[in-house]
Amino acid sequence: MKTINIKKVVKSTPFFALFLLFTASLIVQGCADLDPDPTEFDLPPESFGSLEEMDKGIGGVYSQVVLAARMTTFYAPAWAGDDMTTHRALNKADFREFDQRAVLSSNNRLLQNWNAIYDAVNAINGVLDRSAGLVGFDGIDQEVLQRQIGEAYFLRGILFNQLARVHGRIPLPLTKFPDPNISRASIEEVYAQIESDLLEAEARLPNVYPGVQPGAPRPNKGSARALLARLYMDWAGFPIKDTGKYTNAAASAKQVMDNAGTYGFGLVDNLEDLWKVANRFNKESLYTLVYCTSCANLSIANRKFARLGLPADLGGWNETFAEIKFFEDFPEGPRKEATYRTDLDWTEFNAQKSPVFSKIVGPIGDLSPGSFETERNDFIMRYAEILLIYAEASGLSGNDTPEAWEALNMIRRRAAGLPFATPDPSVDVTSGDIAELAFEERKWEFAGEYVRWYDLMRREKVQEVLSVRDNVSGPIPEHNPIIGSLETTNYLAPIPADAVARNPNLAN
Repeated sequence: MKTINIKKVVKSTPFFALFLLFTASLIVQGCADLDPDPTEFDLPPESFGSLEEMDKGIGGVYSQVVLAARMTTFYAPAWAGDDMTTHRALNKADFREFDQRAVLSSNNRLLQNWNAIYDAVNAINGVLDRSAGLVGFDGIDQEVLQRQIGEAYFLRGILFNQLARVHGRIPLPLTKFPDPNISRASIEEVYAQIESDLLEAEARLPNVYPGVQPGAPRPNKGSARALLARLYMDWAGFPIKDTGKYTNAAASAKQVMDNAGTYGFGLVDNLEDLWKVANRFNKESLYTLVYCTSCANLSIANRKFARLGLPADLGGWNETFAEIKFFEDFPEGPRKEATYRTDLDWTEFNAQKSPVFSKIVGPIGDLSPGSFETERNDFIMRYAEILLIYAEASGLSGNDTPEAWEALNMIRRRAAGLPFATPDPSVDVTSGDIAELAFEERKWEFAGEYVRWYDLMRREKVQEVLSVRDNVSGPIPEHNPIIGSLETTNYLAPIPADAVARNPNLAN
């Protein structure tokens, strides 16, 4: 069997063309058996026979992750935050359950997300199992192989993390054919597995993945370390509250900051530029999911933006709106203009009087308001988050260094439309509770990015914040008032009823 030098292909082929090649290969595999004869290589029967086969497996995993994340279903729990809301009626009941803190185990978005993520996890486990026979095998470029294995660990880590943020205790299938009666792991075991996966990824991934666009559309060491920083922030907060992990979070964030140039990371000058399609590959994204609407042979488009954030008055689908009180409280300035479409008078809408996120519908003139599918990429994590993690975790671990204050002030300067690297006494802060200042800064910086709910949950601020969510100053009320409990017992979503029906062990 002829093998190809994947290292040369990766270096010479634009990432998305390569991504499409990988994904299209799955379609071909549906019609022909591409598994080689393992005796030709003296490999175990379940092993990949070449790097070409390994590449196809990794490509299939990427396609499943993108398909899982392309819809708002992937982020549905984020509607529980005080920044986002949905339509008060229509077919938005699943989102309203999160928005109103009354989530049922029959919520279809929970089930779809659960199934899509575990389908991807099972595919990753298959790739990891079948790659084992290539490790140390003569004639195989081990550097390329280890890089691909690192990608698999990275993707499994972020998928487990996504589910853990929603459900807490989840099952941890780690083999190609998991036990159909698998039980849920403890939350400590879940976090430890995510940490292990991300550390395995970091050890294998390069500083910059060869031949890809900015924004790490294929992850690098910095991507893995950044996700570890986020994990440690969750670990230090609810529900485990291992506060020693704040030190780990600060150290991980600092490592990314110290090596940002090596990894190709940094802030963009203008926050609004992040949300333009032309800038869908940029250095601020620490890991990017890539979409396409018009690629030859295969199109995987993003279905979370443009039309979904507009009211029916403007031809929209009434799905993702901004909350009124949050909009009212948002500090005036360039960051607010980059976050919301302030050119639209939301008080005059008939479908629903709610502010509109520029981050969702696009800046003026950038996305067609009638588009359901777009080429907007997903920024799974931004460099701005690393800076604010460093500031918050430094304060919570009792070590608020000058570098931590500078990290916070870089975000504040850009928010004010100032050069972020130049100190400015008009916006800089140098005293006070840096942890609370950084937490407040996250509120504004990541509004509308499906982040706020997880911040409220980990810091146990749900009661404090959502109890006053409906206290708007004007005559227009919030459309979906809170009806469920704001206690910690209601933070995590139930396991989908259908999943429990298939495996009763998940009920415990």
